[in-house]
Amino acid sequence: MTSMAPAIPAPTSDERLGAHLRGLRKARGLTLTQLAEAAELSHPFLSQLERGLARPSMASLERLARALGTSRVELIAGSEPPRHDHDAEPSFVLAGDGVVGPFAEGTARLLVEGRRRFEPMEFTGANAEPGDHYVHAEDEFLTVLEGSIVVSFGPFGERTMVVGDSVYCRSGVPHRWHSPDGTPYRLLIVKETVHGGADEAVEGET
Repeated sequence: MTSMAPAIPAPTSDERLGAHLRGLRKARGLTLTQLAEAAELSHPFLSQLERGLARPSMASLERLARALGTSRVELIAGSEPPRHDHDAEPSFVLAGDGVVGPFAEGTARLLVEGRRRFEPMEFTGANAEPGDHYVHAEDEFLTVLEGSIVVSFGPFGERTMVVGDSVYCRSGVPHRWHSPDGTPYRLLIVKETVHGGADEAVEGET
């Protein structure tokens, strides 16, 4: 009688998040030490995070997100179980579904599940202050669905955008937006996707 091989346990959410962090770090060309310094975290703690042996606080996750040029909601999504649907099968996200979390100075709801070539999200905010400029390695598209915003592109200046206006932002361009009078607004943001390799086996530190 042929014996059955023991089933390999599925990765935990901490392990998926750790693998996602490691993949993003490598995609950015950063060592553990460089990312730890940029995020103002200890090297041993970051090593444990990447191995799924520690769980970050929201403050630590925000530091990592900024250092990696991403957001907390995208990092949180990286800890979700991956979809194994056939590539051609449509992926539906209903109105009340999707991973929701902090993004820039507001809240984002991811509009797709699993690994895709781009990452659409619905962003809502009402921030009267612009906050810090964000810089990331992926191209980004933005269109205004409700309200109006003032968008700043660092050395390229500012521009007011109203409903129906869109902008395409190349990778590496600093950008931020706000509603000067604090009026709520809603955006559709589409980013290129860099996958963090959540299905990879745990590797040695580099």
